[in-house]
Amino acid sequence: MFKRPLSLLALLSLTFNAFSQDIPQPRSYVAYQVSEKPIVDGQLNEFAWQAADWSEPFLDIQGPDLPTPNQLTQMKMLWDEQHLYIGVKLHEKNIWATYTERESVIFHENDIEVFIDPDGDTHNYYEIEVNALGTLWDLLLTKPYKNGGKPINGWNINNLEYAIHLSGTVNDPTDVDDYWSIEMAIPWKSLSQSGPSYKAPVDGDQWRINFSRVQWQIEPNSNGYKKTINPKTGKAFPEDNWVWSPMGPINMHLPERWGYLQFSEINIGEGKEAFKAEPNEKIKNELRKLYDAEKQFFAGNGRYTNKLSDLNVDTSLTMVEIEATKSWFKISSPAVSNGEYWHITEDSKIWKK
Repeated sequence: MFKRPLSLLALLSLTFNAFSQDIPQPRSYVAYQVSEKPIVDGQLNEFAWQAADWSEPFLDIQGPDLPTPNQLTQMKMLWDEQHLYIGVKLHEKNIWATYTERESVIFHENDIEVFIDPDGDTHNYYEIEVNALGTLWDLLLTKPYKNGGKPINGWNINNLEYAIHLSGTVNDPTDVDDYWSIEMAIPWKSLSQSGPSYKAPVDGDQWRINFSRVQWQIEPNSNGYKKTINPKTGKAFPEDNWVWSPMGPINMHLPERWGYLQFSEINIGEGKEAFKAEPNEKIKNELRKLYDAEKQFFAGNGRYTNKLSDLNVDTSLTMVEIEATKSWFKISSPAVSNGEYWHITEDSKIWKK
């Protein structure tokens, strides 16, 4: 979740500068197929999991210039015609979790979070949060919070299978723990908005995805652990956010900055292939620069504009069409080699048609 609210002015400033400054390059992961479904027990010890590559270690959400997290977190992914499989290992000296009721606000304690946007349009994306007790919070986001999006807490990820494995003891400060891990099997049908006509990805498809580990400073107490209080503020120290693909700002709800998941039809252990950057992503990022400029123009003028010259932004796009009213805009540019156009609107939705 977006845990540290920004003022509207600060958010507009952050948004406008998003694609004009150096921001972390999204990471990528190639997931291979499995011929047999792994046993979902949290241990990640079958051949398929052993053959899958670990991701890069998680970093601070703001990027590699921040201090390296003091505990290692990595993930793996696999897939087949029925499921996306996710495995995450979180090294942890003090395993702490108290929430046991589903739909609790899990990130108020240590947790692991998964964010998935299958079609990459930044709307109707999914968030899954789980703690070391296996307590789940799953929700659907209609659009990013910066665009007035609302979390649909009543949405449940049907038929999700997941399990936790503990190498240590929960809430016991008398010992030093090793790690905890989670394994998920997420049905494609549960991530589809097409009802019965859902389908699995095909070779080469790419989704946007990210992972976040929320980590609080804690200390022992009579019940196990409690958050460490900052004596200067009288409140708990802010949580750390360690993520797979760094975001820049402390905000996971910028789906356009998440990493890329590429699906390969190669069976795990039978070969490798490189991630292939999709040329249309450059067009989408240029459109986002223009989107940011429209937001900046609105902040100063109280309306949007249909004139590219008003936006005062350099773009590599050679053909740009802008439609705008006082409260709405759509910016369009041709896609790569198929006669279609990419479009972005004032609510940040981006799509091809």
